[in-house]
Amino acid sequence: MVGHVDHGKTSLTKALTGKWTDTHSEELKRGITIKIGYADTTFYKNKDASQYATEIDAAKDESKFEVSRHVSFLDAPGHETLMTTTIAASSILDGALLVIAANEKCPQPQTEEHLMVLDILGIKKVVVVQNKIDLVTKEKAIENYNEIKKFLEGSSCADAPVVPISANYNANIDKLIETIEKTIPTPKRDPQLPARMYVARSFDINKPGADLSRLKGGVLGGSLIQGTLKVGEEIEMLPGLARKTKDKEVVEPIVLTIGALMAGGESVQQAAPGGLIGIATGLDPAVAKSDHLAGNLVGKKGTLPPVLYDVELEYSLLKREGFDNPAFKMGELIVVSAGTATSVGAIVKLKGNSVFIKLKRPICAEKKSKIAITRRLGQRWRLSGFGVLK
Repeated sequence: MVGHVDHGKTSLTKALTGKWTDTHSEELKRGITIKIGYADTTFYKNKDASQYATEIDAAKDESKFEVSRHVSFLDAPGHETLMTTTIAASSILDGALLVIAANEKCPQPQTEEHLMVLDILGIKKVVVVQNKIDLVTKEKAIENYNEIKKFLEGSSCADAPVVPISANYNANIDKLIETIEKTIPTPKRDPQLPARMYVARSFDINKPGADLSRLKGGVLGGSLIQGTLKVGEEIEMLPGLARKTKDKEVVEPIVLTIGALMAGGESVQQAAPGGLIGIATGLDPAVAKSDHLAGNLVGKKGTLPPVLYDVELEYSLLKREGFDNPAFKMGELIVVSAGTATSVGAIVKLKGNSVFIKLKRPICAEKKSKIAITRRLGQRWRLSGFGVLK
């Protein structure tokens, strides 16, 4: 779920899955998504696939429906100051729902930026959701629809279907599910490739005051993009865990044993690509709490990409109306986002359309990976360009 702040991404996630993904106290207090929200669900269809339903609606008449597909959603923050979190969410997607509210002029600032993220990362399986149609007249909804189609012209989503809905009233949700099923197919994956998982969240699942003898290790949450993982297997996490020494901060790789696997809310012995999984580990829960390990890459030892403290990018800066995006300067601080990893770096060399960046904290990434670039312009950090790792 991507789109401008307060356009109804979290409400739509609830309409599709029955789960409200804003669970952190600050999110509930401010009414916005700050961290990536997860929700798993199952879509259902009737025998001739002429009607689709959510898990909740299908349960009302089980004899009429059969399973269509299991789906996992990530609810990405829309606020511009949280763009790096959105970029992290976008990096593990097979497709996207771009949510646009019918009661505001299109495009809004983050609608533009989220569409650029989808373009940069090459995510072309997109359904545009025109939400909040209950708040406008029919004429206004049609006017907003035309604004959306004009906004999408020239992008990778130019031919994306636009589905009008009301998330709060569950209006047209069945047609949205039908469109998702037809537009965003499950990609083919090679199970023989070495396992690789982006870590997007990490948790301490122990309750305050828990007995020491019953403490459970930290949990890693994310998406397996290739290969398979099994309970009892040994895995490596890179770049690993940051540790401060007397002189500097160093990052050390961690080798773990998979204690348990969760997929789709159930315990499994083996996990394959598709959907979101949780890995129970023997890590000190204090190390895993509050997403401290987000941005790491997990896989079989010796198969992961190199850990990089310095990167060279062949970059392009974004150009659009009302957005002054001058050339890079030596020494300028920028934020780079690769997969779910985000790091701050200083520009140490510029040569043609290549930029050399010394990172404050290393990332684990392969050559030719797409990297999103965020820089400070005025008083704001803005998505400013993208690069390809050389």
